[in-house]
Amino acid sequence: MTRTCDALVIGSGLAALTYALEASRLGRRVVVVTKRVATEGSTNYAQGGIAAVLNTAKDSFEQHVEDTLTAGAGLCRRPVVEMVVRAAPAVIERLASVGVKFDMTANGHGGGETPPVEYDLGREGGHSSRRVVHAGDITGREIMRGLLEAVRTTPSILLLENHTAVDLLSTRKVEGMQAAPHHTQHTDDRCLGAYVLNEEAGRVETILANVTLVATGGASKVYLYTSNPDVASGDGIAMAWRLGAEVANMEFIQFHPTVLFHPQAKSFLISEALRGEGGLLQRQDGSSFMQNYHPLRELAPRDIVARAIDTELKRTGDDYVLLNMTHLDADFLHRRFPNIHAKCLSFGVDLTRQPIPVVPAAHYVCGGVRTDLDGESTIPGLFVAGEAACTGMHGANRLASNSLLEAAVFGHRAAHASERYQQGPTPAFANVPEWNPGNAVPSDELVVITQSWDEIRRFMWNYVGIVRSNRRLRRAARRIETLKAEIREFYWNATVTRDLVELRNLCTVAELIVKSAMARKESRGLHYTIDFPTAASNEAPADTILKREDLV
Repeated sequence: MTRTCDALVIGSGLAALTYALEASRLGRRVVVVTKRVATEGSTNYAQGGIAAVLNTAKDSFEQHVEDTLTAGAGLCRRPVVEMVVRAAPAVIERLASVGVKFDMTANGHGGGETPPVEYDLGREGGHSSRRVVHAGDITGREIMRGLLEAVRTTPSILLLENHTAVDLLSTRKVEGMQAAPHHTQHTDDRCLGAYVLNEEAGRVETILANVTLVATGGASKVYLYTSNPDVASGDGIAMAWRLGAEVANMEFIQFHPTVLFHPQAKSFLISEALRGEGGLLQRQDGSSFMQNYHPLRELAPRDIVARAIDTELKRTGDDYVLLNMTHLDADFLHRRFPNIHAKCLSFGVDLTRQPIPVVPAAHYVCGGVRTDLDGESTIPGLFVAGEAACTGMHGANRLASNSLLEAAVFGHRAAHASERYQQGPTPAFANVPEWNPGNAVPSDELVVITQSWDEIRRFMWNYVGIVRSNRRLRRAARRIETLKAEIREFYWNATVTRDLVELRNLCTVAELIVKSAMARKESRGLHYTIDFPTAASNEAPADTILKREDLV
């Protein structure tokens, strides 16, 4: 089965739905595919909010830019940061216009005047001012509610849930399928859409589009411990890499400092906003330690806080540290963090009366598919936005609550930039062959998938985690080479399933992270290695850019 559309969107988070709504407004037919239900993505689980300068009397765009650059440790692209920061107020306005309800506050001015209603602004680590727009501590859930209601009521948007993208298509790839051996292609490359597994029908379908947006989220499921939902297996990054797109800065994996430590909590995130409101990190004996690591203590950038906790755990042998909120007003904590309070309470922890046990966990990929200011990758017609992209916004370490902002800005910009492909010549869709399963048959050895998945996640945590070394990275690289061969053989002989697709992508992403980490001979931002414990002295640090050398 083959579908055609103006724009194919792979993913269903903030970047994806922003693009879909704006492209639809511009008169385009949009197909959105997502491998599970539309709400099952990282956006839905975001707690903190969206960083936006709205109170210029107490804050400024310049301050937000500088905070972002400082956190990014020299690798942010200043033009990108300035563009995104200045676009933030418009992002909040667009989300509010589709019904997203952010928290508001009344600020009285005395003299009997009626106090104006304004956005309630929170503060998080690395920010010099209060500028985080939020909806309680379930900001992502509220954003998804508003956007999905708008998408589901837009006739020109077709939302296909339980549809897993298997591989992207391009003119070069199609020519490669059809060419005789040793025949060199010369056609200019252009993305044509994707092969997509329809799980309900049990078949791989072809979706052809003038423009494709990859907004599949991150890849933190490559690690044993993560705050991410199960869908974060790096699908978009891996598919774009296989197609030939450049990938950048994959060594910079952000580990969130505070995830609830409980055997049944499945890495429930404890928002950075708790530290922004005065939460204190302590050892199990009640002593503080962040003063030994950074002048901002608990409000230091995430990489520093995560590494500090990791160091303390290794030094003491403890399984967790404590995040203490008990010195703050209980009624305030109930109002500000109702979801986190309820979740902790369900595991027997009352954050108003006792400290929360926390540990770091893989949280966000600062690298990804390399894009320009409009979100376009190095392959024409292939746009990437959200966590799957490396736009230059985050550099070597993402500033808290900048991710939702970046996703919304680039989803909107990509929709407008992709208009040039809608006006130009139609791609040669007739040349694209249907999916060919070859001799693949349903496998009776699915244990291969679970075994390989577990092995990748464990050695990535142990060898390519918060603190790295050359020796550990080499060990990881050797294991990846062996697993690649095993997974490749299994993939081409077994019928395609979502689990198999995710495993293949997970292995690809693991390899990209390890190669990038081995290439960086310094410690910078989120990449810390004991073999090069300081940052290189060069004035202009460079991105780590990976390019496939095996494509004609």
